[in-house]
Amino acid sequence: MSNIVLVGFMGTGKTSVGRRLAEKLKLSYIDTDDVIEQDNEMIIADIFRQHGEPYFRRLESDAVCKVSGLDNHVISTGGGVVIREENLEMLKRNGMVFSLAATPEEIWKRVGHEIHRPLLQAPQPLDRIRKMLAARAPFYARADCIIHTTGLSIEEVTDQIIEVFQHAIY
Repeated sequence: MSNIVLVGFMGTGKTSVGRRLAEKLKLSYIDTDDVIEQDNEMIIADIFRQHGEPYFRRLESDAVCKVSGLDNHVISTGGGVVIREENLEMLKRNGMVFSLAATPEEIWKRVGHEIHRPLLQAPQPLDRIRKMLAARAPFYARADCIIHTTGLSIEEVTDQIIEVFQHAIY
């Protein structure tokens, strides 16, 4: 197992924690959302707007296929990557998957001001977060380890992941 893979709902800390993990462990960092945007020369919000979510999910699976073959990386994924079973299977082949979790209120506090979140463009965004978290919970539960990030600093979450990862590989 050479990769650390971060999954979880938007706003749970995947990007911030992923970058810090890579820095501390001297690993390369890659984000599947960045891969999608680079490969398609379009930001994710525009992909959603112009082509819809099903099209985006296909692009996301292509990005997962690309990054899952890497070694010695911290891989951060989009929040919905786990809803396709094959994505999680690919990521687990060469990595330990950590699901980052937070309360709906904490997620809203972290990302409510961000206008580039297409799935939050709804009349009742906090309700939408609750419904999406409930629907995705069984998928996030399939990770190798769940880390609750509410009330924790990036450093605290990073240290928890490193401790679990090092125990798993030694």
